[in-house]
Amino acid sequence: MVTTVYKKCHTPELLELNGWVDWLRHTYGLPAQVVPPMWHRHPELLWELSALRQHWLFCFDPQAKGNQALAWHHDFSQARERLRDWVTISGTRLDRDRPTRITSWPGGEAEDWTEPDTTERPVAGRTDDFLAFVAEQVAARRAEQDATIHDVISEEQQARDGR
Repeated sequence: MVTTVYKKCHTPELLELNGWVDWLRHTYGLPAQVVPPMWHRHPELLWELSALRQHWLFCFDPQAKGNQALAWHHDFSQARERLRDWVTISGTRLDRDRPTRITSWPGGEAEDWTEPDTTERPVAGRTDDFLAFVAEQVAARRAEQDATIHDVISEEQQARDGR
């Protein structure tokens, strides 16, 4: 099923990140307070883990200097503290998840901004949820790309009609 999603969505980076995070949590025995099952639903965790993976790829590259692995482990220690902070702030847990709460600023939010639903939900079917997340991301990227193409075509048409 993962192969089907991979071929359909052309977003191997999310699938590769998911595999790496799974390897990371198993290799280092990371608890859900550091890497919760629904990390992919929280941009702050997704970004932190993505940056950590990129750093790992650089430090463990065959052409990396000999001390890079130690540098990665040093930075990994600091990243674990940040991950704990992000997990605490986000409210995601081993057995339940909710979107990260956002504090609205009085008079500081856009008119069309709506506060996200922060209802807690039980964590069930983590793999299915991750695949649904990937599909959502692909759909959003396609919609954004389609809108951009539509705008370009409209602008070109208006420029031609204006001549």
